[in-house]
This record gives sequence, C-alpha cells and structure tokens, in this order.
Amino acid sequence: MFKSVIAIVFAITLFACEGNKKNIQKLNLKDEAPIAMGKNINLKYTDSGKVVTNLLAPVLWDFSNFEFPYQEFPEGVTVYFWNDKQEKTTITSKYAIRYEGTNMVDLRDEVVLLTSDSLVLNAEQLYWDQKNQWVFTDQPYRIEFNDGSYNDGATFDSSEDFKTFISRKNQGVQIIDKKEITDEQ
Repeated sequence: MFKSVIAIVFAITLFACEGNKKNIQKLNLKDEAPIAMGKNINLKYTDSGKVVTNLLAPVLWDFSNFEFPYQEFPEGVTVYFWNDKQEKTTITSKYAIRYEGTNMVDLRDEVVLLTSDSLVLNAEQLYWDQKNQWVFTDQPYRIEFNDGSYNDGATFDSSEDFKTFISRKNQGVQIIDKKEITDEQ
C-alpha cells in the first residue's frame, strides 16, 4: 500500500511538473521583458516569389508572450513596399510598434512617407491599419505633391494608395494648370 501511494505521488508530481513547464519558463522572464530581441533586422515578405515588403530596423523587441502581443522598434524603422507594377513606397520613423492581434502599426517621431509618384507625407504620428489598408493620423501633417503644391492639415484618413483622402482643418497651395482646364472645356 505504501509503495502504491508513493508511486501515485511520484506520478502526480511528474505530470504536475511537466504541465507547469511553461509557467516556470514565464517566471524566468523578468516582468515586462520581451521574449526575444533582435539587432540589425532585415525582414522580407514575398508574394509569388516577389519581394513586396522589406522592413529594416536597428532593434526589434518581441513581446508576443504578452496577452496583447506586439513588436516594438524603439530605434526606428524603414519599410519599403512594392505594388504590382513594382513601384516603391518608403516609410521611415524614429519609433514604431506593431500590434499582432489588430494588425495596427503605430509610427511615431518624424514619420516620412514617400510614394512612387513623389508624394511626401510628414507627420509626428501615423497609424497604419494593415488589414483594411488604411492610414490615418490625429496629429498635424504636411503633404507635398510633386508639382510643388502642398497641404497642411490637422488630421486625415486615407486609403493606402491615397486615392481616397479625407482631411480636416487644412490649408495649402494647390497648383492648377490653366492650359489643361481650357483644353477640357
């Protein structure tokens, strides 16, 4: 009987330790510590053998072990995107964070977006909804167009390609080609 009790206690202890392995691993991590850290990051995303996105960052902290997982880029990020026509768009910022569960990216501190057609967007903060292919900010921004016109605004919402663009409280200079207007009339 004594041997049976010892065998049962041993079996329970063995299975209890195995089941708590993940909990023990979590205890070994410092509170609020990332599960992984990387330096000189160069991530390439491909679709049908073509590179569609290239992310470069000096530092990456991976907090995918948290209940609300995210990746943080505390020293900034540069991201290159190529569309179907292989036209390149570039985004840079001095800080970025990407939330896994929502596919939202929060870019902060000297955000610059340069499209293939030379549109330049400058903002202190820019949100990118990857799932819905939408960008927006609730901070002041400036957009400079390749013809020299510009738009300064308080906030905006836009599709990734800027074909749908809604701006609030804005002012700027719009250059209108009089020749095109008279030719169309």
